[in-house]
Amino acid sequence: MTKKNLTIIALVLLIIIAAKPIGELTGVSRKSALKTRFQENNPYGMVFIKRGSFMMGANDQSAVGSISDKSINVTVDAFWMDETEITNDEYKQFVYWVRDSIAMRMLIDANAVGYEKLTTYNDKNNPLINLTPEELQRVPLNWRAKIPWSSKDDSIKAILGRLYFYDENTLGASHQINPGKLTYKYEWINYDQAALPGNKYNVNTGAYPANAKVRVDTSYVDENGVIINRTIERRLKNRKDLISMKIVNVYPDTVMWLRDFQFAYNDPKMRMYFSHPGFANYPVVGVTWEQAQAFCQWRTQLFNSTHKIGGQDYRLPTEAEWEYAARGGKQLALYPWGGNYIRDNKGCFMANFKPMRGSYTDDTGATTMRVAAYEPNDYGLYDMAGNVAEWTSSAYVSSSNTMVSDMNPNFQYNAKTDDADVLKRKVVKGGSWKDIAYYLQCGVRTYEYQYESRPYIGFRCVRSFNGE
Repeated sequence: MTKKNLTIIALVLLIIIAAKPIGELTGVSRKSALKTRFQENNPYGMVFIKRGSFMMGANDQSAVGSISDKSINVTVDAFWMDETEITNDEYKQFVYWVRDSIAMRMLIDANAVGYEKLTTYNDKNNPLINLTPEELQRVPLNWRAKIPWSSKDDSIKAILGRLYFYDENTLGASHQINPGKLTYKYEWINYDQAALPGNKYNVNTGAYPANAKVRVDTSYVDENGVIINRTIERRLKNRKDLISMKIVNVYPDTVMWLRDFQFAYNDPKMRMYFSHPGFANYPVVGVTWEQAQAFCQWRTQLFNSTHKIGGQDYRLPTEAEWEYAARGGKQLALYPWGGNYIRDNKGCFMANFKPMRGSYTDDTGATTMRVAAYEPNDYGLYDMAGNVAEWTSSAYVSSSNTMVSDMNPNFQYNAKTDDADVLKRKVVKGGSWKDIAYYLQCGVRTYEYQYESRPYIGFRCVRSFNGE
């Protein structure tokens, strides 16, 4: 080795030693925390909303005679929000995923011809053929495999046929998927139960108090294929006891186009709104708050399963986040576009709503319209007023601003299945195609029950930002 090479090696060692002094507090990262900065990539289809403060609450007196909640100055951390409301096309990705996963599980469970290709399981010491039905239900699915929907094999046809209407339930064209079969199971941790004073975990003993109890939801499908949701109370012995589980049907309720508007001919919307490609870029409606929660959980799972470093969960926005985003950085904006009027300087309406009795089309739309048909607000968010109203994660009470924190405020109550209906009200924001202009205001709030679906309520997701 030459003298020159030895000199280079010595210089490199000195640089390394200088960068990470031995015996000093340097952290565990490979690079100095002062020289590195973690930066997340922008989630696809989302807009970054920087942290800030604003006056939260109504800017105008109520048009319906109710007492408005007082306005308070609050601060909200940075987050990402979907650029538009979730569309029919985007929600179909969830529905199709549920359909395909159920189909693959059914074929794997029945050891159907070629079922080995439907999973990535590859343990030579314990092959698929040796697994129990319970173990088969947990093997990873192979999403690159082709599901044999058109197979001529009688056994495969019989297995997949369980997903379709049959006998007297078949109407018109045969081979119609039964939406009642498209169910999704998701779980969440009841942090509210963990935070109860009587449930404080003792790190010294490694146990919860002897009298610690939790109320959680559980769900199962009975022998008749009916989803049963129950609330149970059980001893809190380990962290798994904090988990609630729910099974929901994921297909949107299409009949609500008729149910909510009687003596009106909305049959075309009922039949085609979700299924026809002509409505692909329209906001999905007929989705309950619980279905929206399931969508968010699935979207999180989809992202984390394909990224080495997972992100924060996708979720519904809090009321404060939604209102802050709707204002577009304008402190006292009455409407998302920043002005105090519902028309621009050319006399055109700024959103899709109900301008006057019976004149739905004066704003160019009758019911829902394709997303992003109007100009975005200053944050780049479309349809924060009108088109469809939107679910938030916040529970509704008439005066929540008197109770919430001024830092990331949120009045949250995770209603259990057996709770009274009044506890299952969720804040809805933004107004819709059927609402008057008052409900389009950023600070105006209303509510709907979490188990109800409406042809004028949709949703969009947010994701908390990691970092500064």
